[in-house]
Amino acid sequence: MRAYQVLSHEKSPELVDIVEPKPGRGEVLLEILACGLNFADLLMAKGTYQETPPAPFTLGLEVCGRVLEQGEGVSVPPVGARVALVGGSGGLAERGVFPAAACRAVPDAMPDEVAAGLQIAYGTSHLALTRRAQLRAGETLVVLGAAGGVGLTAVEVGKALGAKVIAVARGADKLAVARAACADHLIDASADLTAAIKALGGADVVYDPVGGAAFDAAFRACNREARILSIGFASGDVPKIPANILMVKNITVIGFYWGGYLTFAPEAQRDSLSEVMDWYAAGRLKPHISHVLPLERAEEALALLSERKATGKVVVTPR
Repeated sequence: MRAYQVLSHEKSPELVDIVEPKPGRGEVLLEILACGLNFADLLMAKGTYQETPPAPFTLGLEVCGRVLEQGEGVSVPPVGARVALVGGSGGLAERGVFPAAACRAVPDAMPDEVAAGLQIAYGTSHLALTRRAQLRAGETLVVLGAAGGVGLTAVEVGKALGAKVIAVARGADKLAVARAACADHLIDASADLTAAIKALGGADVVYDPVGGAAFDAAFRACNREARILSIGFASGDVPKIPANILMVKNITVIGFYWGGYLTFAPEAQRDSLSEVMDWYAAGRLKPHISHVLPLERAEEALALLSERKATGKVVVTPR
């Protein structure tokens, strides 16, 4: 079977032929139908992600697949069931072995590509905005990187929670994507962000997967008692936070790592994803997938992320 593997962190991943794995106790073998790509995949390829497996390993955190075989002790999900999960790695392949307990049933009406790309992006935005920032109806939410994989979902989730959403993205094409997700206001990332956000009333909550100069600009536009969600650092620049301004304006900077909830509060993650699934079924969420590419073009798919040429999600299918 084919798999897109990191053989060494000193060279680029490669599409290789490997022996099909067998499920062990508590595991299932999946025919992989689709794999959603994430910024973490880029970090794993370099060996800089906090949960990078030892090489060699197959990239791909987020999977939709069909159960082909159950390992010892597994009764659910049954053979033939279509499931989605965040497996940590292994998704960029034709088949893979994953923990049965991590599998979530996929509704019949949900396409494979949506199921593969829904979990991390929407899960991150929903749990961050509800549990950590406690975003309230009527507040102003500023979303940086608003056309990206997680940023675009934050626009949708923020609107679903009743916030006024200011979307920040670079260029007319990306801003059009944020507009389609029902953002109330659009700001080009090349503008004077601090002045533009202040002109719209300032920020009560900032959702930041970018870091760097964008964080600094949004920070200076925060209202009193604002909350800033630090989601990631796609710019490559980790912000340095002036504590004196935090104190004077009573601002809170909140760290958020969705994957951490698997270990210390899995029920919070489970409940959050259940609500996301309910919102999707009710038509309140409309996932945006800009590219679906076959496995042999996995390198190109990852380049779309690293070069910021994608909007919403990039998904890879085995064929």
